[in-house]
Amino acid sequence: MPMHCRIPFVLVTLSLGLAMSGCESLQRTDSFLGFITPYRIDIVQGNVITQEQAALLKPGLSRLQVRDLLGTPLVADPFHAQRWDYIFTLRRPGAEAQRRSVVVEFEGDVVSKFTAPELPSERDFVAAISRIKDPRAPKLELSDEERKALPPPVRREQPAPEPMGPVRDYPPLEAV
Repeated sequence: MPMHCRIPFVLVTLSLGLAMSGCESLQRTDSFLGFITPYRIDIVQGNVITQEQAALLKPGLSRLQVRDLLGTPLVADPFHAQRWDYIFTLRRPGAEAQRRSVVVEFEGDVVSKFTAPELPSERDFVAAISRIKDPRAPKLELSDEERKALPPPVRREQPAPEPMGPVRDYPPLEAV
């Protein structure tokens, strides 16, 4: 190759190498040039099971009752037909992944036992997934002391409202 053809070839090869190394470095980080970050969605999979639902689960319930109570199991393995696995995962950018698993075991068609690790209450779960953490957010519920401090409601008797609409006089109906 003549010398005047080698220089552009070397420059093109070097620029392609630099461009490819830049693409690889973008895949290893969550930001581009340190300030542009791609949008990452929340990934929710499985069945949310709360303390309130688990409290209703007891040995002796049928498969249909368990399905009505907890929903369709995420894993119903044909090789372990006497076991249903309810698995819940939540992956959110910037937060630690949540994972919970409830296992229901059957003897025949009734629940024999179930294992449910530490489950959140409904309120705790909603608070955990809520993106709003504003301390200025309005309080939606009164405490017992605040309810007692409220004045009793005043009941006022109101007269029946007057009928609205056109008033018409019809002649009496005659008997035939």
